[in-house]
Amino acid sequence: MSFDRTIKIAPSILSADFANFGQEIQAIEAQGADWVHVDVMDGHFVPNLTFGPAMCKAIRPHIKTVMDVHLMIAPVDPYIEAFAEAGADVITAHVEAGPHIHRTLQAIRANGAKAGVALNPGTPASAVEYLLDMVDLICVMTVNPGFGGQKFIHSQVEKVKELSRMIGSRPIHIEIDGGIDPTTAPLMTDAGADVLVAGSAVFKGGSVETPEIYGQNIRAIREAANGVYA
Repeated sequence: MSFDRTIKIAPSILSADFANFGQEIQAIEAQGADWVHVDVMDGHFVPNLTFGPAMCKAIRPHIKTVMDVHLMIAPVDPYIEAFAEAGADVITAHVEAGPHIHRTLQAIRANGAKAGVALNPGTPASAVEYLLDMVDLICVMTVNPGFGGQKFIHSQVEKVKELSRMIGSRPIHIEIDGGIDPTTAPLMTDAGADVLVAGSAVFKGGSVETPEIYGQNIRAIREAANGVYA
């Protein structure tokens, strides 16, 4: 997994057909998805319950791009090895999920994955200032984590600008998770983001029988993010 700052669209399978993950993943990748985003929720750190390592291991053979695993769980450290063994390319943990984020990031890298750190909307950019040499990705939540389909929180645009200044030339992705569509995507890429997680905005209206709709949705987000409609 090499680093570059081109815009990447990472559909969240939280919005896919749960009974048909394999074909859904193949469909979005064939239609232009750059990464596949897996939202792991524990019903404790966030008010929803989704997937575990076994599911990630089951879908791994279907993912030919990047498996981007976002752990919205606490505690997180006991599960890092299992998600790494399940095939995660990127594992992202929340800075709010425990008292020892340095240890968490060290464990992610020690298990062979790229290390990401996520920030809830109420957490300032300064929370990761002393982590920049330990991370490969910073995920900015632009909704309160727990459920898909929420409204974009506009105050996060300034946070992304601040993070972009802090990162400078370091090879760190800025990922945006929540409320991304063709309207909000350019706000975030203009601010410095390069990875856009989109759930309902990608999967709406489509299916594995009509995957071209996924492609239309992905292209609309990408073109807006790249300023085609500016």
